[in-house]
Amino acid sequence: MTTARTLTVPAPAPDAAVKYFGAELGFEVDPDDLVRDLDAGRTDGYVVVETRAPEAFAQARIPGAINLPYRDMTPDSTAHLDTDLVYVCYCESAQCNAATKGALKLAELGFKVKRLSGGITSWIAAGYPVDGTTAPGIRCAC
Repeated sequence: MTTARTLTVPAPAPDAAVKYFGAELGFEVDPDDLVRDLDAGRTDGYVVVETRAPEAFAQARIPGAINLPYRDMTPDSTAHLDTDLVYVCYCESAQCNAATKGALKLAELGFKVKRLSGGITSWIAAGYPVDGTTAPGIRCAC
């Protein structure tokens, strides 16, 4: 009997899966969880960070987000940030890695970070609220 492609590599033991998926959830938040928190006013403990360029931030951003382009992250540009908070980084989409670069830079600077799955493109596709000009053609702009 031929093994299904899906099972060519066996699934890990449950304890390994708990470690892996638990870690994954520690690194990312999905748009639905974030919008539910924002709608309920549960914003204590974290800041949403747009990691693309200012023109992208002006075009479309998650309400309440701050703009901190990953290219500009330095000890000086982040000195005003609270090290007790978690910084939820996002960018254009899963095809853009500005959020990953921003999260990495913030972590290197000693901040706790998460990344928003799917970026602003997934946020908009889900119909969640956006501030900015919302001009068509959301792009990477990192």
